[in-house]
Amino acid sequence: MPNYDYDLGIIGGGAAGLTAAAGGARFGARTILIEKSAKFGGDCLHFGCVPSKTLIRTAEVRSLMGRAKAFGLPGAPLPPVDLGAVMDRVKAVIDRIQQHDSPERFCSLGAEIRFGEPRFLDDHAVELDGKRIVAGNWIIATGSGPVVPPIEGISAVPYWTNETVFSQRTLPSRLIVLGGGPIGLEIAQAFGRLGARVTIVEFMDQILGPEDADLADILKNRLESEGVRIHTGTKAIRVERNGAAIRLTVAGAGGNGPSAVLEADALFVATGRRPNIAGLALDAASVTFTPHGVPTDPRMRTNIRHIYACGDVNGRLPFTHVAGYEAGIALTNAVLHIPRKADYDRIGWCTYTDPEVASIGLNEKRAQKAGVEYRVIEEYFDQNDRALAEGEPGGKIKLLLNPQEKFLGCQIIGHHAGELIHEWVVMMNGGVKLSNMAGAVHIYPTLSEISKRVSGRPFSEKLFGDKTKRILKFLFNFKGRACTPLEG
Repeated sequence: MPNYDYDLGIIGGGAAGLTAAAGGARFGARTILIEKSAKFGGDCLHFGCVPSKTLIRTAEVRSLMGRAKAFGLPGAPLPPVDLGAVMDRVKAVIDRIQQHDSPERFCSLGAEIRFGEPRFLDDHAVELDGKRIVAGNWIIATGSGPVVPPIEGISAVPYWTNETVFSQRTLPSRLIVLGGGPIGLEIAQAFGRLGARVTIVEFMDQILGPEDADLADILKNRLESEGVRIHTGTKAIRVERNGAAIRLTVAGAGGNGPSAVLEADALFVATGRRPNIAGLALDAASVTFTPHGVPTDPRMRTNIRHIYACGDVNGRLPFTHVAGYEAGIALTNAVLHIPRKADYDRIGWCTYTDPEVASIGLNEKRAQKAGVEYRVIEEYFDQNDRALAEGEPGGKIKLLLNPQEKFLGCQIIGHHAGELIHEWVVMMNGGVKLSNMAGAVHIYPTLSEISKRVSGRPFSEKLFGDKTKRILKFLFNFKGRACTPLEG
């Protein structure tokens, strides 16, 4: 066998890279992890999941303060927000979590740590600071970065992305958000709740494009009720400075309709992501790549069988939990030589707006695209006692079943949807039957009772149907209804 310096080399110290490094070292593989930034954690810790959810929580608290009267409490005016203090809290949370991702911890596990920008020399070697590093297997886990759309004038105006928004210290009076996907919606609602007047511009005909329109409409109505202006089917044409302000010219009907000018004090761009592959010299390793990422097979292998790509860089599902999952798949193949494959049909996700939007499996859009026959069953949060007690009656849970009443997917929009979806994640991954969910005794009063109610609907329709009544009447001579509501 060839004599490599390392059994496993990893490029990128985000969620996927850290998972692979920890696993490889603990299995006893000689492992090296290379990260170009000064700190581990990647986009998720520094510019994504952690700071955004911390900001969202702060904004949620302020929103609750403004709703005091709805809970029977005396109302009070909300003073202006010191965004610097808010971002100090964001940084404190990042620093606390950073302790778990220290180089010392990974060294203690047995992984060597290097910092810098590597480039491939061939399919087994990279160059780092003029030195050659050779590994039997490589995992590319360099993540993704924000895409800035080619709007006329955008290079001449200041704008924020997810990589700069959490370093801001002054709350803008007016904020334009380009993009109605998860990142744009989360930031839009958070800044709106902190006191900014927010306008969202989305090119597609609905926000949250991959989700079903009925769920997107519920969220849209909630955002608009909080004062957020939303322009869907709208294209950004030109951006320019107007003194200290920013002017954005937009056109409706996807750019073919009449134009209008929007003005704000800040512009946040959330129009997509691109893989971080610049400077890696993938050509030298003969690794195939596209503008959308580094393609992989279900075993996370690139076209070069001993080079893997995990996380955002492969262009599949851009979620931190998916990056960790893919790293486990790659590790199993590269280190244990077990041909394990990824199954994306069993992975869920959540958008952390209020209400949250969570999903796993098929929704109506995906079912229709796949030509899958389905039936929809719904339950609403305003029929859940705990939701009423919490003052959060908005939203619903939505199941898709096939004609044989096999579970196909679940979507939830509502309070703590990101937590509630995990019963359905376990159900799908564990092959649990719908009858098991319906028969499980859920604690009262909890939001999770909504899952029991919706899973029990197909069975209650049969159990309490006319056929059952006829049989019971025949067997036991039941006399039927004891009360009939008056008509009119």
